[in-house]
Amino acid sequence: MSDPATISWPEANQRHLMAALAVVRGALERHAACARGDAPAEDPLVSRRQDLQAATEAMPAPSALDVLCAAFRLSLFERDVLLLCAGVELDSNVPALLAAAHRDPRRTSPTFSLALAALPEAHWSALTPGAPLRRWRLIEMPAGEGLVATPIQIDERVLHFLTGVNGLDARLHGLVEPLSVAADLPRSQMNLARQISELWTRSKREGDLPVVQLCGLDGAGRRAVAAGAGQRLGLRVYVLRHADIPANAAERESLARLWERETILSNGALLVDAEETDAADCARTLLPFLESLRGVVMVSRREPIRSRLKSFVRLEVNPPGPGEQEILWQRSLGELSEQLNGQVARVVTQFSLSPRGIEAACAELKTGTGDAATLGARLWEACRTQARSSLDNLAQRIEPYATWADLVLPEVQRQILREISAHVRQRAKVYEAWGFAGKGARGLGISALFAGISGTGKTMAAEVLANELRLDLHRIDLSSVVSKYIGETEKNLRRVFDAAEEGGAILLFDEADALFGKRSEVKDSHDRYANIEVSYLLQRMETYRGLAILTTNLKDSLDTAFLRRIRFVVQFPFPDAAQRAEIWRRIFPAGTPTEGLDPLKLSRLNVAGGNIRNVAMNAAFLAADAGQPVRMNHLLHAARGEYAKLEKPLTESEIGGWA
Repeated sequence: MSDPATISWPEANQRHLMAALAVVRGALERHAACARGDAPAEDPLVSRRQDLQAATEAMPAPSALDVLCAAFRLSLFERDVLLLCAGVELDSNVPALLAAAHRDPRRTSPTFSLALAALPEAHWSALTPGAPLRRWRLIEMPAGEGLVATPIQIDERVLHFLTGVNGLDARLHGLVEPLSVAADLPRSQMNLARQISELWTRSKREGDLPVVQLCGLDGAGRRAVAAGAGQRLGLRVYVLRHADIPANAAERESLARLWERETILSNGALLVDAEETDAADCARTLLPFLESLRGVVMVSRREPIRSRLKSFVRLEVNPPGPGEQEILWQRSLGELSEQLNGQVARVVTQFSLSPRGIEAACAELKTGTGDAATLGARLWEACRTQARSSLDNLAQRIEPYATWADLVLPEVQRQILREISAHVRQRAKVYEAWGFAGKGARGLGISALFAGISGTGKTMAAEVLANELRLDLHRIDLSSVVSKYIGETEKNLRRVFDAAEEGGAILLFDEADALFGKRSEVKDSHDRYANIEVSYLLQRMETYRGLAILTTNLKDSLDTAFLRRIRFVVQFPFPDAAQRAEIWRRIFPAGTPTEGLDPLKLSRLNVAGGNIRNVAMNAAFLAADAGQPVRMNHLLHAARGEYAKLEKPLTESEIGGWA
């Protein structure tokens, strides 16, 4: 026999469970003997209860059976009913004893009728739906076969728990997933986690745990705070998506009870991710589910929800501030931080990565070597890579190749573009170091309107800015963002801005006329919501930490109130003859063979830069197919094709002397 001082908990738990089963088996044996009229002279339960007491005293920690009985407040009779059902699975002698007790060799399952007759301290209340055995689904019984005579069996998850195997209920697989704990939380989020754990500790003593609402822009931060709060109390936090909550009330109630039981068995906490839940879904499924749950429950949603039936506590989770981010960078970089010589501060002013994003960027940086300048460049690119993943699914990323040399514009417009670049580069100094951010967040977003007809260089100018600033450029077609369904446009815009915040990318909203036409007088609900959509975008542009560019072909159609809230307005004029000649001089790449091209003659073609590019490229294909350098005759053929596409007549004054 093992020394009690060295026996492991699993071994001791197994002995304790078998000793408890032996007591129940003794009760069955006594009942069967009495039914036959040959009751033994000595009660078999006496010695077996002594064995159970010894097994209990030998436990290095409470047995699974004792933990379960205490957690669900089982009476002695309810405990024995559960053991009776477990004995069918664990003790080969029990099925035969049950058949003998039933006086039917085919009936090898326990029933409430038999339990009431054979087990000590029996009480009818144990059979009711609100009693622990049925409320917590510790036992299962077929529906519609009566109450006392129907066969009952132990739930599989409960059986595994009694034997010392404590894994997630199979019915919850695919519905909930464990939330990993961040290695290093920013101080502000660590304080929130401590605040939540203290709230739960205090509320538990008072008898009612509130639902904790984690709100704010930082979705990853909300999860990290939830996991940190659970860790402080020794709880494993699981995530359930709101979309997986059943709409059917009975199924929803069943899931709630199943999860509540799981929290008791596995010492768990639940975080309901309701990020994309609208108001109707909140009222229909989310609130009823949350209001029916007990235990440690959190909900992650950008906007708060309200309940009349349950206490909800709202906490705002903000992204780590610049100072916190710099600390996280220093910790993750380790010795590399000294080599970067101030590059970390520059990165923090542009990128707002989550702690995991910072860890991933540092891991990528550590895979190579180089001097401080090389490491700084690689660090910047690693941050761009980490920040772009979520935005790539919502907008088209444009690889910026254009430079200032490719951009042909009057000096006034070029100067405004340089000012935009300076505002983006110096915003950290002006806003933070010089204190402008302390005056309020409104108006700190850098916004620009590029107005001009198609082909005048609006997209190219955005590329030039992205190339110079070494930032990602994402194009959003507003005509695809605007929805006829009330509230959907704001939701689409919110996704874009939220995803872009992490990297401060340049957002190019194309076709602004689709949303920013002159705001109408409110005549019906659709007019009112259309104006709300415009106001929402203006608000997000004013607080967005990056650069937001809007393009329009019809500046005059825009509301003047809207224009006042845009920091920069750049009018892209139709190019005059001198500008068109300059575009022609720069349009062909250095590797393109040309012969006899006359920019002055070509400048008579009265089209914008975008059309000039089309003509040049089509001519290049014609020349390449003919095995010749690009000549004026190729450009003439391509010009005719471009004008036919535009449904414009090609005059002799434009092409005279070309060939």
